[in-house]
Amino acid sequence: MTLYFDKTTEAIAHFIGLFAIALEEIRLRDAYEEFKAHQKAQEETPELPSVPVTVKASYELKDFDPRIPYRPAEPVGTEPTPGLHPGLRPPEIPVSSPASDIDNPHVFARYSSNSSSASAPEFEIDPPGSTAVYATQQIRLSDNDSVNLGDHGLEFSLRVDNSALLNDLIETAQRISPLGGEEVPGSPEEIAAFISTAVQKLDAFTAEQDGQEDTVVAKAEVLEGIFVNGELVEEAPDLNDYLPPPEESTEEKPATSTEASGNFTAGQGQVAIKASVELEAGGNTLINSVELTSNWLQSHVLAVAGDHVELNAVVQINVLCDNDLVSPALNGWNLDPGKPTEAFNIAMFKHLDPEPGNAEHAGTGDFPKAWAITEIKGDLLIMNWFEQFTFMSDEDTAILAAAGAMTSIITGDNTAINNVSLAELGQYYDLIFIGGSVYDANVIQQMNILLDNDLLGAVEGFGTTGKGSASTDGNLLWNEATIVEAGGAATVNPMPKSYLDAFGDLAGGKKSLPDDVLQDGAFAGMNGLRVLYISGDLINLNYVKQTNILGDSDQVALAKSKFTADSDADWTISTGSNNLVNYAGIVDVDAGQIIYTGGTAYSDEILIQADLIKTEPYLGGQNPDALVNEAVAFLGEDMLAPDTGPQPPDHAPPPLDTANADPMHNMLA
Repeated sequence: MTLYFDKTTEAIAHFIGLFAIALEEIRLRDAYEEFKAHQKAQEETPELPSVPVTVKASYELKDFDPRIPYRPAEPVGTEPTPGLHPGLRPPEIPVSSPASDIDNPHVFARYSSNSSSASAPEFEIDPPGSTAVYATQQIRLSDNDSVNLGDHGLEFSLRVDNSALLNDLIETAQRISPLGGEEVPGSPEEIAAFISTAVQKLDAFTAEQDGQEDTVVAKAEVLEGIFVNGELVEEAPDLNDYLPPPEESTEEKPATSTEASGNFTAGQGQVAIKASVELEAGGNTLINSVELTSNWLQSHVLAVAGDHVELNAVVQINVLCDNDLVSPALNGWNLDPGKPTEAFNIAMFKHLDPEPGNAEHAGTGDFPKAWAITEIKGDLLIMNWFEQFTFMSDEDTAILAAAGAMTSIITGDNTAINNVSLAELGQYYDLIFIGGSVYDANVIQQMNILLDNDLLGAVEGFGTTGKGSASTDGNLLWNEATIVEAGGAATVNPMPKSYLDAFGDLAGGKKSLPDDVLQDGAFAGMNGLRVLYISGDLINLNYVKQTNILGDSDQVALAKSKFTADSDADWTISTGSNNLVNYAGIVDVDAGQIIYTGGTAYSDEILIQADLIKTEPYLGGQNPDALVNEAVAFLGEDMLAPDTGPQPPDHAPPPLDTANADPMHNMLA
């Protein structure tokens, strides 16, 4: 039978056929590309060609030595380049220019069109610049949490206000400190005045505090050694021995398997969950840390026309108020199983002498025949001012009742860290002249203030036969300061006449050095001298002030659940274990290994360490259970009804004497 289609039907049939063919081609192409990719992946990658490389080192590398700067060989046949870096020791330069063209045959003459001799070079060195670093780091945290756990139907109606007591501790600490309240100096004159004033205040304080029980003062021209809470010891305690051990990282822990082990039968028996309550309301960590290396200006010989004033001072203060009230209902608990509260003031003074030798036997060989002098008109300032301040409030309130499950609550465990690490490495000269005076001071102030008066009481009806532990102290207050002085400031010598003559020439604008200065034993073996002349004062101040303030007075009420009889729950309460740490280390390199002065020399090192522990009873030493029952309020009248549900005899709570005759205002007094 022959079928005939009209033109429209035939066109549709042709379109359907073409569409089917195109679709099939696409499917085949997709399958082909996948096949070729899979085939390509199965091919082995050919090995890379290995080409041997020969490495030849013509020079042997030696250990790093900061005293021997590297200098490449100069091109042959070239004259020395003006602007020689002051860190490189210039070689001996023969001077062939006529004496009439220069003031002294030992002075380098600069290339100049006005000079009659164009072949007499002068080497110029750059003067050092003043440096000032002001850094203030502040952390303020308020983490006062309120926790209600369990069906106890209670809430805290009033909270103890500890702000007045904390302010009293802060004011007491400020009265103890001889330094404080000073404005940040902003000019060389203000910095010099600050150093002079600090010397006067510390001297007056040491005279007043002599013989005080809570304050230890050590004062001498040179202090050497390690002082721990006023005692000179051989070795300082290690902070890591007093901090809690770090938690294990997840990488070190063994992998957890999802496969069950042991003998069991699925679907039989019940899973028993031991009811427990764990509260961590303390565990805060406050850290201030400063590490400073000041080596901005250094020389073999420092000559000072005026006075030389040096001060190294460390002031360390710990103020602690940790008076707790714990319910007598917890007498069967393991109370305070941790470490006791400890306070440390640690200070180390260390002096590193200059390189072996003195002014007479500092070196061997010929004396220098040439010099290069650079001048600073005015003062040279080296200033580092760091202030670190941390204030944290973590006063939590909690009403807890066992809820028939394992419960863990963390309301503390805060961490605040201020950290500064700075190294100032500057320029080095052979000889420095100071037309004015030298003020050199390193001052470290450290203060820890902790208020940790905790209230741990039981609401009427609370009792447990499970395990219980409570820790309300275990705090750590740690101040550690180190001052390392390197150079010759510990011994200042009177000014020789030759240096006084040199001062006269420099002040008159004549850049020349007497022969007696060149023949100083400190310059033996040198080809030329790099000389710096400062017409004003040299002021060097490194100041560190660190303060930690923590208020961690927690109020915890242990209550009985109205719906779940869990008198056998385990309890773990911790409201202490706070760590307040201040660490400061200063390494100060004196401007001269050998120091001469034409005026007076003042050198003093002062250590002040004070511990103040407030022992007044918390809230007048009242019954914590009575205070807690006054501080909590029932949410509804139905919660006042006693629990009439069945209770096993061995789980009966012990009777509590909750009689209270103190009004509420006594707790807040």
